[in-house]
Amino acid sequence: MPRHAPTVAKDSAPILLPAPTYSYVELADAPQDGAAALASETALAISYNGISHSVMMVSPSDLEDFIYGFSLSAGLIDSFDEVYDIRLQQHDSAISAEVQVSNRAFWALKQQRRTLAGNSGCGLCGVEALEQALPHLQSLTPSPLPAAAHLQGLRTRIQAVQTMARHSGAVHAALFVDGQGQIRLCREDIGRHNALDKLLGALHREGGDPRQGFAVVTSRCSLELIHKTLRAGIGTLVSLSAPTTLSVQWARQHNLNLIHLPQHNAPRVYSPAAPGVAQP
Repeated sequence: MPRHAPTVAKDSAPILLPAPTYSYVELADAPQDGAAALASETALAISYNGISHSVMMVSPSDLEDFIYGFSLSAGLIDSFDEVYDIRLQQHDSAISAEVQVSNRAFWALKQQRRTLAGNSGCGLCGVEALEQALPHLQSLTPSPLPAAAHLQGLRTRIQAVQTMARHSGAVHAALFVDGQGQIRLCREDIGRHNALDKLLGALHREGGDPRQGFAVVTSRCSLELIHKTLRAGIGTLVSLSAPTTLSVQWARQHNLNLIHLPQHNAPRVYSPAAPGVAQP
């Protein structure tokens, strides 16, 4: 099946930034009226080859990037080339996405849905749940750590490119810093997983090499973000928030460089483990 560029239905309503402004009244002895921009949130319904897959709450921007990244990082496709077409349709208070994928990916998706349906009575349990929570992923080829200079002042530089955060707050960001230490991509969303998925999709659509630089997340670094980074083949993940124990373990096991960038201290390299130091 030939691959097509993602398209947006002609009658789709445009999605505009910055976020809308809402009025408020302060709860105080001398209340004052005011107004503030708030983060936009909408429901996105995704269907693959005509079969509904999921509905999730997202920020209504860079949705093609999100669908590419989500499809890969959730294990629904093995490579971006398996996405043939994306059509977005604006509805009253939601957006639908019709995604055309390869026959192989669609067959795998139907098998996954069959497994989920078989466990719907009591929720996911047993081996199936563990396989989804702790999937078998290929280890990366070890890559060098980024230069320390590329991390200097990174928090301040991130704030400068977070457009949505400046307008409304209440959003996470995922960014890609290139081999020269410059922020090349920034994607924001109300969901931390969504922000990273958008970044992965944007990096692919731009044609960038995921190993020529590193990814940054402003949110808590949990295991799911490690999974997404590994599937995308990115060699280094920097988090502004501390990682969880399981995230560190998986990063070390799969040759992912994992760095925490504290607000007031030097960067902390959790993976690879420091040589000659007892490791938990």
